[in-house]
Amino acid sequence: MKLSVRDLAAAERADLAALLKSLTAEQWRVPSPCDGWTVRDVVAHMLSYDELGLTGLARRFARGHLHLDQANALGLADFADCTPRQLLDLLDRCITPRGLTRGFGSRIALLDAMVHHQDIRRPLGMPRDIPGKRLVPALNFARMAPPIGARQRIHGLRLVATDLDWAAGEGLDVMGPAEALLMAIAGRHGVAEELDGPGAATLRERTGP
Repeated sequence: MKLSVRDLAAAERADLAALLKSLTAEQWRVPSPCDGWTVRDVVAHMLSYDELGLTGLARRFARGHLHLDQANALGLADFADCTPRQLLDLLDRCITPRGLTRGFGSRIALLDAMVHHQDIRRPLGMPRDIPGKRLVPALNFARMAPPIGARQRIHGLRLVATDLDWAAGEGLDVMGPAEALLMAIAGRHGVAEELDGPGAATLRERTGP
């Protein structure tokens, strides 16, 4: 049976929840690739948007003067007093996407969970094999998702996964594992070092060291 994107997003969130339950208190405090955020902050950020609908989102962005970074900071502040245990309880209650994360056929939930899942795993040195059936819709959506801001980052480049059947874009080839392509599309610093091809240097310049 073919799974819906909503099902794939729920599976990704469930995998993330399982990982988080295995972490020590010290691991929750490890810095993530998101500037200034620990693993705990990444989880809090995810959950800070989970209960928002369009009205709640508009209010948060209004409070943040229409700047994404400020809106993110406001959401993080709202969850500042939550312990890891409380964050886990919240995540357990919203494994199936709801609210804002159901947008674009739950692609927001899938992409958000997958990128932040890797934001947690990468600094902890805990790689995994991500199912291709989840990676492909996440890669496709990442190229156009407004918060990712990938349009200029990947302009003039053809992205080619070497570990599954996926390619997108036109221009100089950038080749590598699908997970690394996803994280580079999302603008994570240093990930483009894991990619090859004539367009890799351009992507490295655009994402930073």
